[in-house]
Amino acid sequence: MQRAKEAAIIHDLSGFGRCSVSVVLPVLAAMGVRCDTLLTAYLSAQTAFPPSEKAVFLDLTEQMGACCDHWAELGASFDAIYSGFLGSERQIDLIQDMIKRFRQRDTLILVDPVMGDHGKLYSTYTPGMCAHMGALAAQADIITPNLTEAALLLGEPYEAAPRGEAGVRRWLDRLSLGGARSVIITGLSLAPGQVGAGCFCREDRTFSFAQAPLEAGHFPGTGDLFASVLLGDLLQGASLRQGMERAVGFVQKCAAATLELGTPPVLGVQFEPLLRELAVPRE
Repeated sequence: MQRAKEAAIIHDLSGFGRCSVSVVLPVLAAMGVRCDTLLTAYLSAQTAFPPSEKAVFLDLTEQMGACCDHWAELGASFDAIYSGFLGSERQIDLIQDMIKRFRQRDTLILVDPVMGDHGKLYSTYTPGMCAHMGALAAQADIITPNLTEAALLLGEPYEAAPRGEAGVRRWLDRLSLGGARSVIITGLSLAPGQVGAGCFCREDRTFSFAQAPLEAGHFPGTGDLFASVLLGDLLQGASLRQGMERAVGFVQKCAAATLELGTPPVLGVQFEPLLRELAVPRE
């Protein structure tokens, strides 16, 4: 039997609502990937819910370095390192150091530069954090920004974000740092009633696009779901285009199923019943 791939997952954990680690771990497990988790924070509920004085936010910055030290003592090695939500400039610096420490020749580094959406920074983000995120993304083999995050990385106003394939290709090319890394921009709508992603693949220097029907409503955590399906596919040998297409299709199916079941979109997409579609057959 082939050895299971192993990935280091760097994310927060939200106790209520589907996002971050509560999405990443079951998806990658279904796809045959063993996950080792480095938590950045614990939140009582995902931030899509209205602000509350009773909300819990536990910052785990002080524990992150010690966790990496323990992993090194245990001889940890990874086929992939995937970073998502990071809560401070110091955390971003810690992850840059972690990548340098654990990266091997064949380790795949995927950075989802979680900074904002719909043209706005998340409330936890500062200009300094955005600059640090750019430095972290420069270490990645693949980055998966949405349009807002792509604009931030490029220093462009969100209003200038391209809406057609030609403009997206130009942004993808710029984000690739001269072809040094692969890039997927998510949340692209290239036609009315459609949404998906576009990618630049550094291996063959090609551009690809994938679109699916746009479902009504805003679903938190879909970026985490997209990146997880993409990473699982890549670790099983799929091309970047294949992984992007599968991730776009799976996110759309989960969103449609959530609406059909009547689950409030604020809880995130109800992906659990569809996990069997991602399962890797046993040899």
